[in-house]
Amino acid sequence: QVQLVESGGGLVETGGSLRLACEVSVSGFTIDALGWYRQAPGKQRELVATISSGGTAKYADSVEGRFFISRDTAKKTVNLQMNSLNPEDTAVYYCYSQARRWGRTYLHDYWGQGTQVTVSS
Repeated sequence: QVQLVESGGGLVETGGSLRLACEVSVSGFTIDALGWYRQAPGKQRELVATISSGGTAKYADSVEGRFFISRDTAKKTVNLQMNSLNPEDTAVYYCYSQARRWGRTYLHDYWGQGTQVTVSS
C-alpha cells in the first residue's frame, strides 16, 4: 500500500515562492521514485519533477532552474520548492510515487489528492 498526502498550496503573486510537501506512507512496497505532477484547467496532467531513490532529480523544461525537488526519508516526505512563479504555473499539483511490491518487478504509479497553486498577475 502507498498513500500520498500533499500540502502547502495557496495563492501567491507573480515572482513569489511556495514550498509543497507530500507525506508518504508505504506498506509492502519498495519506492523507486517520487515526484510531482500538475494539471491546469483545460490541460493534460504533466510531469513536473521526479527524484529517484538515489537522489537523482529530473525536471520539466518549463520549471528547470526555478523548481527544486527533494526528499527526506526520516520525515517520510518529498518536497517541491517553487521559485519565480508565474501565472502559467497555476495548477493543481499532485504528489507521485513509482513503486514495486516486495518480491515483484511490476511498477505501480500512485498520485495524491492534489493541492491548488494559484499565481496572480
